[in-house]
Amino acid sequence: MSTSSVPRPGAATQTGPARPAPGRRAPSGLLPALVLFTAVRLAGVVAVAVANHALGRPLVANLAHAWDARWYLHIAAHGYGDLILITRKGAVQTDWAFFPLYPGLVHAVTTVLPLTPGKAALAVSWTAAVAAAWGIHRIGDHLYGRAVAAALVVLWAVLPQSVELTIAYTESLFSALAAWSLYCVLTRRWLWAGCLAALAGLSRPTGFAVAAAVLAAGAHEAVRRRGRVPLALWAGCLLAPLGWLGYVLWVGRRTGNLLHGYFHVQAAWSSRFDFGAGSLRFVKSLLLHGGGFVYAAALVTVAAGVLLFGLLCLDRAPLVLLVFAGVLVLVVLGGSGSFSSKPRFLLPAFPLLIPLARALAGSRRVRPAQTVLVVGALAALSWLFGAYVMTVARAPL
Repeated sequence: MSTSSVPRPGAATQTGPARPAPGRRAPSGLLPALVLFTAVRLAGVVAVAVANHALGRPLVANLAHAWDARWYLHIAAHGYGDLILITRKGAVQTDWAFFPLYPGLVHAVTTVLPLTPGKAALAVSWTAAVAAAWGIHRIGDHLYGRAVAAALVVLWAVLPQSVELTIAYTESLFSALAAWSLYCVLTRRWLWAGCLAALAGLSRPTGFAVAAAVLAAGAHEAVRRRGRVPLALWAGCLLAPLGWLGYVLWVGRRTGNLLHGYFHVQAAWSSRFDFGAGSLRFVKSLLLHGGGFVYAAALVTVAAGVLLFGLLCLDRAPLVLLVFAGVLVLVVLGGSGSFSSKPRFLLPAFPLLIPLARALAGSRRVRPAQTVLVVGALAALSWLFGAYVMTVARAPL
């Protein structure tokens, strides 16, 4: 057998997630990638700060109290069941629609540190964003090497919707838990994968995407091993959905309808899975009658996400990444609710960026200067868009 036919240690295979190389050292290039990620996102905060200063608004209040963040802060300070909003259409919106892990962490930080809930929320979000970038780098390096890992982290940092990594929202926490859970699957750490998936299920309504990915990968491994699988795999698969299921059933019990109560709560927020009917109506209206810039940008972002998922499938990525990204894309396409929020739901779907990262890092035709120019242009667009949606646009994030 020629050496060219032997896959390098840690490379992805078609039979399942990649196996780690025995005794492999920590990935090189991690620190520069994290420094660059942090610099890009801090520059985004500066852009928002400049826009706030021009409009006479305080920065921390803008970052920590935008839209849903106010609900999270209220839960962190007062617990559940204390905040109810009745909409103009008569819908009763309650704080049970928001999952507990993020406000729980915010409450814990305010208990041990002299921080206001808003500053504590930002501290949790920013720390989780760096942890997410670390996990994404580990996945990229494990599967494709140092260059692709760095490109993957940078592309994730310059996404138009990445401003939401630096506000008091749950995307950064969910992304961190998802990335590390998926990495544990790729490296056969099944028990850790299940525990992290369970925590991801406590962080966001879309947290079940991580559990679905773990279960799919576990089933594939069981078939590959013809049923002779280690106990840790079974334990990890059993743990994975418990966080999401536990909270959904808890809300159902509080509402008096164990199985459907949570979904009734979400319906009051116009959030339901309608197989894309609401999205199609919105897109039709947008194309016929026009709309705000944010909505047009959201439509382009969602279309790009669908295209990138197709490229990810053609790239023959590991099953666990395909399922995770695919479920998030399916939720975005088939779910109702504000269309301007859909790019935010795609933000944790970092595997969608793998084909672009591989093209950017692996193409011999792309010179370093061209790479810097492309990334710099994307970063500038990300900063401008982030400042716009945080200070000018009125569409919900």
